[in-house]
Amino acid sequence: MSNNDIYDFRKATSEDVQSVWQIIVQAIQRRKAEGSLQWQNGYPNQEVIAQDIAKGVGYVLCAGNKVIGYTAALLNDEPEYARLKGEWLTEGDFIVFHRVAIHDDYLGKGLAKHMLLCIEDVARQQQITSIKADTNYDNLAMLRIFESLGYAYCGEVTFRGDNVRMAFEKVFTE
Repeated sequence: MSNNDIYDFRKATSEDVQSVWQIIVQAIQRRKAEGSLQWQNGYPNQEVIAQDIAKGVGYVLCAGNKVIGYTAALLNDEPEYARLKGEWLTEGDFIVFHRVAIHDDYLGKGLAKHMLLCIEDVARQQQITSIKADTNYDNLAMLRIFESLGYAYCGEVTFRGDNVRMAFEKVFTE
């Protein structure tokens, strides 16, 4: 039985906001406990999540009726990527994802990786063959996922003043 048989990946709705926010809070607390600076400065916050969902770019992973994961996937929408210190693999359209988080009760099951594969499906449906993303240098779990899924390191991107992050891209066939 594959993950596709067990989990549903769909656009988030306004009814999902509270469940998603609980998952984000857990992820913020996890990152802090790991000694990370990622997500420790008031971002992401509940307003960002509500905006993602209102714009139609928030996605949830569900087990039955329970929301167990969240990410935002946007088309060509990351202005900081134009200032990459490095070089992207492609210059065309791309999907960018942010705010990947899994409910504490579902950690260690490969579900963040599963969500990234679902994002690839979303990209393919739009005839887009590039996915770009970034993460903190200390987010070892996400770095392992990028490596396992064939993402290439492309350089550094800076957010909110001085938050330098590693930038990655994956190019695939439709």
